[in-house]
Amino acid sequence: MTAPDAPAAGGLAADATAHSGGPGIIAVAGEALVDLVPAPVGGYFEIAPGGSPANVALGLARLGVPARLLARIADDMLGKRIRTHLVHNGVQLDHAVAAKEQTSLAMVSLDENGSPAYDFRITGTADWQWTPAEVAGALEPGAAGPVVALHSGSLALTMAPGDAVLRDLLMRASDTITISYDPNCRPRLMGNPVEVLRGVHEMLGAADVVKVSSEDLAWLLPGMAPEQVVDDWLTRGPTLVAVTLGSDGVVAGASAGLRARRPGVAVKVIDTVGAGDTFSAALLAGLHGHGLLGGDGAAKLQTLDYSTLDELLHDAVLAAAIACSRRGADPPTRGDLRLSRMG
Repeated sequence: MTAPDAPAAGGLAADATAHSGGPGIIAVAGEALVDLVPAPVGGYFEIAPGGSPANVALGLARLGVPARLLARIADDMLGKRIRTHLVHNGVQLDHAVAAKEQTSLAMVSLDENGSPAYDFRITGTADWQWTPAEVAGALEPGAAGPVVALHSGSLALTMAPGDAVLRDLLMRASDTITISYDPNCRPRLMGNPVEVLRGVHEMLGAADVVKVSSEDLAWLLPGMAPEQVVDDWLTRGPTLVAVTLGSDGVVAGASAGLRARRPGVAVKVIDTVGAGDTFSAALLAGLHGHGLLGGDGAAKLQTLDYSTLDELLHDAVLAAAIACSRRGADPPTRGDLRLSRMG
């Protein structure tokens, strides 16, 4: 990971200041673990804070959006490294739990295209032990205003016993704020895809914004085209569904009838770790900036026009491409996006 304990070049502090007092907080619920990422030379691993939800919160904060991470972070050496990294990058941890269990580990291997595979060490670790008391008050207002959206997904919504607690939190919150969801499948750990798909469909009933990758769909719904998934999932509850296609970009649709496609952005790929999380963060940041999140988020999203959707997808694809040009989960700042647009 490039400078794992420092924001990427581009002016995080200035961006965060520009958004202070903005239109509310985006909360993110789920795992904050440690990735062991292959070093460029030497055959050893480097430690890099990771976990899909933590990456989304990091991406939001670097884009200047007030981001609150709801996570159970261990009070061990690795957990302290995670906390330092997130706080230094502007992620709010005032509602994170100081967990007594150990930090979860994910060992990462990369293929010739930079695509990652994960080998997890997560039995009995901190991320999955949620209790109802630990999420009480998790969505209360903060210094930047009310919580306008809650994002979650990946292992946090499938790993017992805490998955039930977080699913309940999202279901209850869906009546008052925007819900964002990314299945972010991990086949080695999630079990039978038929059973996982049932849980995905349940979450679609609560979600307003959904991002899913073509890789996820190849496991969940083999043989079903991304455009078919967009059409089907929009009938199950969400207002906006985006299917990321790796280097081919994204296809997306809105329940009002909009359909859009953006091509990928050509970059020299170092690896794709955190690219999907970066896409989610940039998409949510764009919706936040357009005032399309909040208690009446579904109604606001219904007003989304093609020009705005195309702009949101462009920035999300660009942000993900920037992340692919870096090692590990290293999302861009608003300054990085501005410079890339100009280039």
